[in-house]
Amino acid sequence: MLRMMVAGFCGALLFPLMANAQDGASGVAGNELPAEAAPLEEGRQRIGYGRLFTNDFLADGRDRWRTGSIGSSRIWGYGWDGTAPSAFGDLLELRLHGQIIAPSKLSNPDASDRPWAGSLSAGLHSHVQRGDLEFALGAGLVMTGPQTRLDDFQDWLHDLVSAPRPSDAVLDAQIPDSIRPILVAEAGRSFELGDAVALRPFAEVRAGDEALLRVGADLTIGSVGQGELRVRDEVTGQRYRAVTGDADGLSFTLGGDIAYVADSIYLPEDRGYELTSHRDRIRAGLHWQHQDTTLFYGVTYLGKEFSAQGEGQVTGSLRLRILF
Repeated sequence: MLRMMVAGFCGALLFPLMANAQDGASGVAGNELPAEAAPLEEGRQRIGYGRLFTNDFLADGRDRWRTGSIGSSRIWGYGWDGTAPSAFGDLLELRLHGQIIAPSKLSNPDASDRPWAGSLSAGLHSHVQRGDLEFALGAGLVMTGPQTRLDDFQDWLHDLVSAPRPSDAVLDAQIPDSIRPILVAEAGRSFELGDAVALRPFAEVRAGDEALLRVGADLTIGSVGQGELRVRDEVTGQRYRAVTGDADGLSFTLGGDIAYVADSIYLPEDRGYELTSHRDRIRAGLHWQHQDTTLFYGVTYLGKEFSAQGEGQVTGSLRLRILF
């Protein structure tokens, strides 16, 4: 029964990735919703959908550390007028996320390199705006270890594309099975700096799989994405569009943040890992929209996360939607 539940959860999580491929072939997927969208309750409907695929192959071409992830968000509410509602619970987001973390060498890693880890998470978040302040508050569960079947998935995928496969020794030493609650809260405020230019400082706290406090800011230049609901990807910090508008054009985004991390199940202290004193991220991205076609590509520099990590890494993030 547990294997069936895990397989179903993996399927639900990997569906957005398959939908990315279908965007170009069938035009199915994206943020546009049919008129008959099923309500959660009377008056509440699904008003948005977003997703983001991230992999270091899309940037520095390496297969290491925060090597791959995919996140998706389904949004339900009573409508959207450019800002979140003031009442907690009126605008709900179901957020699904999966990621694979790996040592820099899958077959024969250095003994001091980080352990292989796979995680799947699901959470319910509420987006609220009170005055000028924007809040996103959420809770969920994260599952780690062989029970996620992500080790089998990476082994199958790398075999398919003739890439190095994780050795038995690497997978035997992976982060073990666990299921634990997670809490995430973000607060931010947008400042209009000019025509279609906005700066948004933010602060975030997370507890569960990692205990951290993060502060940073994001700058958006351009009309695409303004007045929309954007959700922050947990690995890169890129904000992907979940409730969208119809403005054609380009938007450039630039952001960065710094975090203090007190604890991480992916770098267990009892195995001798020492967390860095801070964790840095610097990112840039480009949103493009023309009629029924939207594209996002972003690059993110991820700083070192543990003392034995020799350098940071650069990952790429992609989202493509084509409707016919």
